[in-house]
Amino acid sequence: MAKHTEKEIRGIFDTIRKQRVLIIGDVMIDNYVWGKVTRISPEAPVPVVSVSHKEQRLGGAANVALNVQAMGATPILCSVIGVDTDGQKFLELMQKHRLAPKGILKSRDRITTVKTRIIGNSHHLLRMDEEIEHDITPHETNLFLQRISYLLDLHKIDVIIFEDYDKGLITEPLIREVVSRARKLKVPVVVDPKKKHFMHYQGATLFKPNLKELKEGLKIDFDHSSERELSKAVDMLKTKLKIELALITLSEHGIFVHGRKVKKRIPAHLRNISDVSGAGDTVVCVAALCLAAGLRPELIAEVSNVAGGLVCESVGVVPIDREALIEECVELLAEKKK
Repeated sequence: MAKHTEKEIRGIFDTIRKQRVLIIGDVMIDNYVWGKVTRISPEAPVPVVSVSHKEQRLGGAANVALNVQAMGATPILCSVIGVDTDGQKFLELMQKHRLAPKGILKSRDRITTVKTRIIGNSHHLLRMDEEIEHDITPHETNLFLQRISYLLDLHKIDVIIFEDYDKGLITEPLIREVVSRARKLKVPVVVDPKKKHFMHYQGATLFKPNLKELKEGLKIDFDHSSERELSKAVDMLKTKLKIELALITLSEHGIFVHGRKVKKRIPAHLRNISDVSGAGDTVVCVAALCLAAGLRPELIAEVSNVAGGLVCESVGVVPIDREALIEECVELLAEKKK
């Protein structure tokens, strides 16, 4: 792994603070029910959770926005919510975290997505999802595009992130129009894809699927432990989508970076993993900020790899701790003085 000076690494994070990020994607509320398990239910062979407290957090693309904010940069979140109680709660959570609602569209035809996680004795036991997954209407797509265009005209955007959870906000016409507009403005586009629109992100700058998404999106299977087979699959991906840079997250096996001058696997760092929820949000956030800061592909992958591992040490979906990330990057990536 290439080494970098401590000054170089700290300078990266200073540059990142100046950036403005437009985030387009499916949002949700993450509900958490925490408690203790001391017995099995007499009604069925399931644990009984004695609830100690509950918590509501911003999730999905909103968690990417929180990660951008935690990194010191400015997020502008664009999404759709329902005209319902959960939608109002979502806006209240945005206000609590000082996120501007100017990119949020309200739809009477949808409900606000809510994921409820039951956690007993610090272990994730169950998740319940309330959602509508069909696409937003063509009329809503046009309204949403108008709002995005307005925000692109109003602000100098340094990078655009598509955070796709297959919940219906991101459609093929939306992708096509935003990527086209971004190209004209010379704004890089970063994608965290899902299966439905995987092959529609033609011309994006950076593409960040995980291994499962890569195999499903390309409709192929291969031995991911083989560097040659993994590289061949990513070659296919880059050719089909005409993207400049691919980052493939490999869970405990690290991250694979494929750019014009680099093809390599960067191993994961040894961690006490508590929960992988939200790690992809953190990786795409940090990768986008590093890309906009002009970092080399390998360094983008290295910093993103550290960030993704760091948030896995916390239970639940949480944004990155900027200072902890800086210190870890200095420790893991900086050349040591002799």
